[in-house]
Formats: sequence, structure tokens, C-alpha cells
Amino acid sequence: MFICPFYALGWQSMGKGVIVDSGFCGGIHSRGEKGMYRIGELAKACGVKADTLRFYEKNGLISPGIRNESGYRLYSEQDKRRLEFIIRAKSVGFSLADIGELLDLDTNKAKVTCQEVKAVADTKLAQVEQKIIELTRFRDNLRELSNICCGGPRSAEHCAILETLESGAPAHHEHHSHDQNDTVHG
Repeated sequence: MFICPFYALGWQSMGKGVIVDSGFCGGIHSRGEKGMYRIGELAKACGVKADTLRFYEKNGLISPGIRNESGYRLYSEQDKRRLEFIIRAKSVGFSLADIGELLDLDTNKAKVTCQEVKAVADTKLAQVEQKIIELTRFRDNLRELSNICCGGPRSAEHCAILETLESGAPAHHEHHSHDQNDTVHG
């Protein structure tokens, strides 16, 4: 049986493919501007900083519905849902560029196919899998470097890690030996 990962995370559908987490962007706000959120209110309600919201705005992911007479940004419920979408997409590893593409697809979902949306997710998945391979290689190389070093209290003049990094030779050194004077007594 297939379980949608959004549902597995406790998110619920609100129709038209919108998935929300009840209470995800909850919180108390004054909504004094005819049901609109000011930037700090929306940020607090969604658990992000106002600077994060400004960053998303600067990168074209979200924009305030309007500005009041004082120039304050005012965000609607629709803007709140858009911010929730952005936060969720970030939480599963999508880049800002990916999120922009997903938002465009979401905005035009009547004209796009699931195949197009899935392609974005599959591309990200392939990138993550490649990164895992790369990180595994880094881990293995670091483990090998760590294992060739004695970790003793003496000077690092003959440290196998430094020698390997200096020479570029594979990390297959033997531990340098210590004489009796190298022993640290507690």
C-alpha cells in the first residue's frame, strides 16, 4: 500500500491538491488589517523569522498581497498557505530554485501533468542519492585517514594524516612508533 509522504507527516488535504498541517502555521496574530498578517505576525505564526520571509520575497517565492498606508507588508491567508508550501518543500530538501518551479507548477496545475511535478521530485531525489554517494566516499576517506594516525601526544612532525595530505599518497601509512618517553602518565 502506498502512503503519501505528506499524509505520513500528518498533513491533510484541503482540496485542489493543497496539503496542510493543521496548526502548522497556527498562532495568535492581531489580524488588525482586515484579516491580513503583517510580516512579523506571519513569520511568527509559521515559525520562521521575518528576515527569512524577506529573503523568500527577495527571491521571488512570495510577495505581500498589499502594503498598508504606512508601507507595512500585508499578507493574506493565500500568502500564508504559500509560505507553508515553501517551508514544507524546504523541509524535504528542495532548493529555492526547485521551490520556485514547484510553485509555478502549483499555480498552473490545471495545465501541467503529475508527470511534470514528479520529474522535479525525481531530479531532486537523484541529486540527493548522488550526494549520499559522495558523502559516503568522504566518510570512508576520513575514516581511513583517522585510522592511520596514532593520535599520540607527541609532535605532529611525523603525523600520518598530515604526511598523506602533503604528499597526496594514499593513506596507507603505518602508525609511527613511540618510545617509552612518549607515554603520558596520568
